Amino acid sequence: MDFMVESLETPALTKAQLADMLFDQIGLNKRESKDMIDAFFELIAKSVVAGQDVKISGFGNFQIRTKAPRPGRNPRTGEPIPIDSRRVVTFHASHKLKDQIQG
Repeated sequence: MDFMVESLETPALTKAQLADMLFDQIGLNKRESKDMIDAFFELIAKSVVAGQDVKISGFGNFQIRTKAPRPGRNPRTGEPIPIDSRRVVTFHASHKLKDQIQG
């Protein structure tokens, strides 16, 4: 099934726009469309927070990475400050997505 985004008023694709696309192109009612999009993103968020990698075939991988503590500095004063360790989410695009981006 082909999904086309006819026009985006903003440079970002929003959850509301995704729900509208489900409504228009698949025929789900608006409430079901919104609930499906919310459930999809909630499932991804819960998995990543739990430390699990999320792999979406043909799209990419979301992974949690722990960054080590490091020295930093205040850009205004130049004063050295420590930066604590933290967890960050990284996204790696699949080869299929990279190929589509390149044309």
